[in-house]
Amino acid sequence: MRVSHLQLADFRSYTAADLQFDPGVTALVGPNGQGKTNLVEAIGYIATHGSHRVSTDAALVRQGASRAVIRCAIERDDRHALVELELVPGGSNRARVNRSPLPRAREALGLLRTVLFAPEDLALVKGDPDGRRRFLDDLLVARAPRFAGVRSDYDRALRQRNALLKSAGATIKAGRGDVRTLDVWDAHLARTGADLLAARLKLVQDLAVPTGKAYAQVSNGQGDAELTYRSSLDEAESGPDGAREAGGAPTPATGADVVPARDLLEARLLEALAKVRGKELERGVSLIGPHRDDLLLTLGGLPAKGYASHGESWSFALALRLASYELLTHDGDSEPVLILDDVFAELDAGRRARLADLVAGAEQVIVTAAVAEDVPEVLDGARVDVMASEVRRVR
Repeated sequence: MRVSHLQLADFRSYTAADLQFDPGVTALVGPNGQGKTNLVEAIGYIATHGSHRVSTDAALVRQGASRAVIRCAIERDDRHALVELELVPGGSNRARVNRSPLPRAREALGLLRTVLFAPEDLALVKGDPDGRRRFLDDLLVARAPRFAGVRSDYDRALRQRNALLKSAGATIKAGRGDVRTLDVWDAHLARTGADLLAARLKLVQDLAVPTGKAYAQVSNGQGDAELTYRSSLDEAESGPDGAREAGGAPTPATGADVVPARDLLEARLLEALAKVRGKELERGVSLIGPHRDDLLLTLGGLPAKGYASHGESWSFALALRLASYELLTHDGDSEPVLILDDVFAELDAGRRARLADLVAGAEQVIVTAAVAEDVPEVLDGARVDVMASEVRRVR
């Protein structure tokens, strides 16, 4: 799989851009702030329908424009697809594939798969749980695009339930409100939450071994990297002394543990929601569900967050992306596109060389760098200079 052509209209700093890509390595070179990351952000958006830098689409539309358009030509074996996304802040985005409109933009997901390394990835180790949840969910969608709908359904149920807890909590608690409406939203949250939780648990299980292997490769064998999924469901089912009060197998995280059946997770979620209903009515927020979970990263048995050095944190973040690349490669009939956005400047010489060696054989690698010297020699290939949101092919 590779990107062969990218066109932009009113995306970020670009009034217009037109860029051809070859197989192998392409380096986008230019000083910071000139538009390199905007180009790879657009490619990533085609794959994920989201940005690795911002949470909303408004910032992706050039100032003064009402919409932005990304056109991306994709080659996969002997198949070709032209994906066009129109970003409309405050409205519904639109998508076309091979010039034919799609009923929903998310139906274009899966046509391009990317793994993007960026300085923002350090937050996977050092940042808050929401970034790690997003990492898992984005990878779920990349592996199986139907999970975009699952995630959307869960988010909608969570918003509706939280709104009900805030607006009607006082009256329900006093016995004057109708608890049946809350029961309905409990059922919606448990149903969609079980779908998402089961998929995340299986994903973490699949990620565990390749993440450990990738960390050893990037760090030159210094330390054991491990993943554990921490669920708010398990915490709700634990008593003051940590003993479980409810039935059901504990939530697994790694290795050969068996992921609980989806129906069992739904039943456990419903039971846990009933157990904490009083607290939720007091606080006006949902306390149980995948939105409260976390992916715990440990290094040598200690939490990476707070204990790992800067270099170790970078190695762990890179390991998560390399493990994602391995899973996506094994899932499909082609490799995802690898994007390395200003990563090499952040690494010491050893990690830079080891990462370059690991990705050099990929079908397509797109690298951004402030200066050409930041691109390791093993990744020598096509070069495009980027200056003031203008692109010029050098070789």
